[in-house]
Amino acid sequence: MEIFLIKLLQFILSISLLVLLHEGGHALASKLFGVRVEKFFIFFDVSIGKWSGKLFSFKPKNSETEYGMGWLPLGGYCKIAGMIDESMDTDQMKRDPQPWEFRTKPAWQRLIIMVAGVTVNFVLALFIYSMIMFHWGESYVRVADMSQGMKFNTEAKQLGFRDHDILVGTDKRPFKDFNVDVYRDLSEAHYADIIRGGKKMRISLPGHINLLGMLKSTPRFVAPFTPAVVDTVLQRLPVAEGSKDSIETPAWKIGLKKGDKILALNGKAVDSYNEFTDEISRVNDQLTAAKSAADSLRLRKVTLVVSRAANGKQDTLATTLTADLKVGFAVPSIYQLYEKEMTHKSYSFLESFPAGCKYGWDVLAGYVSDMQYVFTADGAKSLGGFGSIGSLFPSQWDWFMFWKMTAFLSIILAFMNILPIPALDGGHVLFLLYEIIARRKPSDKFMIYAEYTGITILVILMVVANLNDILRWIGVMQ
Repeated sequence: MEIFLIKLLQFILSISLLVLLHEGGHALASKLFGVRVEKFFIFFDVSIGKWSGKLFSFKPKNSETEYGMGWLPLGGYCKIAGMIDESMDTDQMKRDPQPWEFRTKPAWQRLIIMVAGVTVNFVLALFIYSMIMFHWGESYVRVADMSQGMKFNTEAKQLGFRDHDILVGTDKRPFKDFNVDVYRDLSEAHYADIIRGGKKMRISLPGHINLLGMLKSTPRFVAPFTPAVVDTVLQRLPVAEGSKDSIETPAWKIGLKKGDKILALNGKAVDSYNEFTDEISRVNDQLTAAKSAADSLRLRKVTLVVSRAANGKQDTLATTLTADLKVGFAVPSIYQLYEKEMTHKSYSFLESFPAGCKYGWDVLAGYVSDMQYVFTADGAKSLGGFGSIGSLFPSQWDWFMFWKMTAFLSIILAFMNILPIPALDGGHVLFLLYEIIARRKPSDKFMIYAEYTGITILVILMVVANLNDILRWIGVMQ
């Protein structure tokens, strides 16, 4: 429960900040052009029966704006006078236009008001990334410095890769650290440069490998080669995530020690931790098809062949994995394996801005590139709702990860809001551009129908995304 609350608190704090500043951008631009803002709310105050849906609200003296917080954390809004928005206040539109209303202002002013929220979110993301660079700098292991190379799956080996190949780069660019950009570049590249056995080589690539398939395949297309050597052994694990009850780990019971090497699982030789986790995944696949508790228990009973660090002796050990297939040991992280090869770059205050802006732009470019997969069957299954977003935050409070995730979500919020979907800022921008070009406004009736259509689309997407989260949680979908 503690882990859940820490993640939830980080998620709520991050989203509240982003919504506050996004809607603040709209409100500030509105007031700049003399447009009244009637309501400014974080989260939606959807009424339930006689309850207004407001957690709290207040209206400063001599102000036309009511400020507050609603109970439904699906975003926020500022109700701009004389505008058809998600509040669907059509009665207002039936009255005579007033000089302080949105609809009476020139199209260019209304356009600035509509893009102000997205602009604030985008600038905020770049600012946060810049301050991360200034405060923490960058620490990473260059892919070319990973001396043990990579572990590749069958598809990658069919293209010519071999285990322990050291990736250098592609025709797109040299690789930096190992992240999703490595997959993106390999998926679009026509060749990859590698080092094999100390010699430089070039492998031809088709230029159109499915990125989603690379990321979702088990084993993955490529991952850093990680030896199956025990680094730490946990004595106890929670019975379930967030539970206060705990049990002794299988690793502790069978006496695994730091430095022990896993050689085989259930009779299948493993040359790395990569292969060990692949075998665990196969057990998990079988477990989902189990028809009884007895079948599940039988599948969780495994044998390990271990080379002892103390004397080099090989032991065959039998144990029962936890309900979520944990053994209870950890291997060295990439940063531990390549501690001496770590690259760290520090930035002065002025240097941090171009570095942060470049990083943020690369994040946006990658996100926009990946949008092509949303409209595929696998892409739709990959959509995630609030559970998926919340799970991205660390289980312990970490300001570095909090701000990095907040910047990332700010970029997503900016991009998603500028999409030309009615009810989003991008939909209003589309109709305003039409008005500027055609020199006539769409009718109020059309705008009302468009708003309803946009809201329907957004609700459907939200339902699908959060349903995916539920299906993953109950194990129906990976």
